[in-house]
Amino acid sequence: MIKHALFGAVVFVAAAVSAGQGHAQQATLGTLHRVDLQRHDLTAPGWEAIQVRVDFPPGTDAPNHKHPGEEIIYVLKGTLEYKLEGQPAAVYKVGQVLTVPAGVAHSVKNLDKGTSSELATYVVPKGKPLIELVK
Repeated sequence: MIKHALFGAVVFVAAAVSAGQGHAQQATLGTLHRVDLQRHDLTAPGWEAIQVRVDFPPGTDAPNHKHPGEEIIYVLKGTLEYKLEGQPAAVYKVGQVLTVPAGVAHSVKNLDKGTSSELATYVVPKGKPLIELVK
């Protein structure tokens, strides 16, 4: 039940990110909370960077999904478990960084008793959906 609500939040936020142009936007749906911090065109034609703060309440997870470009994750608070396609699960704590290659399916789960947070930076082709659900 939570996974479906959270994926709905991810899809909703992807739409919000697509609508935002450099403004901080907030989205809360289910228990996942995201704040869109910036959206910026890159010097490479057809590419953009999007930064989002994601807050994961205790026990929250984001189901398996992928992005059309790179995702660079910096853990701001708590402990998060990331599962990347073809790799064993890995645990990241405050101050640690993870790069998810373009098109690689992944999921994330909050392992903390409190809220965990990440700063997600996406380097993606303009005009493509930010998030695609993977079964």
